[in-house]
Amino acid sequence: MQNQRNLLLAVLLSGLLILGWDTAMGWLYPQTDRAVTEGRIDTPSEAIEARQTREGGLSAPGEIAQEQADLATSLAAPGRTAIEAPAIAGSINPVGARIDDVTLKHHRESVDEDSGPVRLFSPQGTPAQHFAQFGWVGEGLRAPTDETVWQVEGGPLSPDSPVTMRWDNGEGQLFTIELTVDDNYLITARQTVANTGDGAVIVRPFALVNRTSRTASASQWILHSGPIGYFGDGVQFGPDYDDLDEDGLQEPEGRAGWIGFTDIYWMSAIVPQAGSDAAAEFRAMGGERYRASLVYQPVSVASGRQVSRTTRLFVGAKDSAILNDYEEAGIPGFDNAIDWGWFGVIEKPILWLLKQLYDLAGNFGVAIILLTVVVRLVMFPIAQKQFASMAAMKAVQPKMKAIQERYKDDRQQQQQKIMALYKEEGVNPLAGCLPLLLQIPIFFGLYKVLMLSIEMRHKPFALWIDDLSAPDPAHILNLFGLLPFDVPSLIAIGPLAVLLGVTMWLTFKLNPSTMDPMQQQIFNIMPWVLMFVMAPFAAGLLLYWITNNVLTLAQQSYLYSKNPQLRAQAEKEKAEKEKAEEGGAKKGKA
Repeated sequence: MQNQRNLLLAVLLSGLLILGWDTAMGWLYPQTDRAVTEGRIDTPSEAIEARQTREGGLSAPGEIAQEQADLATSLAAPGRTAIEAPAIAGSINPVGARIDDVTLKHHRESVDEDSGPVRLFSPQGTPAQHFAQFGWVGEGLRAPTDETVWQVEGGPLSPDSPVTMRWDNGEGQLFTIELTVDDNYLITARQTVANTGDGAVIVRPFALVNRTSRTASASQWILHSGPIGYFGDGVQFGPDYDDLDEDGLQEPEGRAGWIGFTDIYWMSAIVPQAGSDAAAEFRAMGGERYRASLVYQPVSVASGRQVSRTTRLFVGAKDSAILNDYEEAGIPGFDNAIDWGWFGVIEKPILWLLKQLYDLAGNFGVAIILLTVVVRLVMFPIAQKQFASMAAMKAVQPKMKAIQERYKDDRQQQQQKIMALYKEEGVNPLAGCLPLLLQIPIFFGLYKVLMLSIEMRHKPFALWIDDLSAPDPAHILNLFGLLPFDVPSLIAIGPLAVLLGVTMWLTFKLNPSTMDPMQQQIFNIMPWVLMFVMAPFAAGLLLYWITNNVLTLAQQSYLYSKNPQLRAQAEKEKAEKEKAEEGGAKKGKA
């Protein structure tokens, strides 16, 4: 009866763990659903909830259709100048000097081979509006506005072909924006004011990024999506869009190294001229639109003189190698635009090693398996010490039991004698925990790498696994898609999750247990609980854990073969405990 109660309690606790995981994460790290519509948002009454995805982008069918229609109209307007760079494509809008049409040549929207390129910038007024703009504010002069039509020379914009935009205000000031682009994601804008008027004028060049949050990727408790920048001496992740809605305006403290918006994989940011003291701010514009801007300090331009400021625009994928190159070229903290967190010291080497193994194997799934093998080989000496410690602990068990029996009424004295026994025998009871403690940061580091790194996006493994950074797409409960319904995430178990549960259960079974019945029942159930908890995680992470379990089974079998006394003693203690329990049960019946 007692065992049945223990089993029921273990099942109850396991169920609470499964049901409470998402709830707890949502409570500790809340995510706000944002309003979108099936078409345009005109009034609050028309708003419906948005489903923000891991990668971002529009989710409502009506908005997607509206975006396509608006793009066709906006991009067909006359006067646009094409962008034809190695990594990006798009066009420049002469109205308002906006860069508002950018797609990424090397990244597709989905794993489908015929899916189009990822679009980051869309013109103002479209459901997915996201653009950069360069301009001036001034005193005592007529400055260009959002409606100004610039004269464009050159193009299409490429590394070998700059584009120059000019506008004469008719009052003696000529405004010029010269655009260049590199081989990756950086566009440089040199803004110049030439004054041919009679007196001096005061101008303040500015640059901004404007976007809607309806296309933002979903923020998670370890992954920031939203405003970002380098201020003072470090990268600042935040504020969140909701905080910005509440405050209206936030001016980060410290000199700005760069400022913009980030999604999990993509980023748009503006970088001020080196040595300048541009004022940086985030502003909520209403209607789920936000702005990150840099405004340079006022400068007086004397008659017959000109003044220039150079601002760089990053619009692209957060590729760690490219970001690192830009950081080495003078953009501070750019590599940390990826939200590595506290474990960056582990995550960066893991990513580097994975990329090396990928170059060797040609498959990221195989690279993850090889990474697991490397980790196990590095930790093998520690595992040997763990087993030696287990053998030593088994050897002192009789002495420990004698101490416990002798001092059963004096817990303090009992503990002191046991610690003295450990010291005398050279036993460390915590040595067996060391491999697990070392595995935790590696496991978490790999999880962050799979979730954050653009290098993992859309990388296939084999069979049905076509994206190692996404959850296992096959679900057993709908017969792998044969039945026409979507499986709720709580019970969306795929083959990888089942393999994880089975291999973990086998590792527990391989170790003869001397635990009490309650502990034994919990350990029997734990693999299946973790099967549900881990099922929504990235397929690459499950592949790592499954491989790790298989290697653990092989390693334990090998070490048991080298330490037969350890298994024999554990089996003996287990048999003695079962015999004692049977004797107690017979007495109870009598």
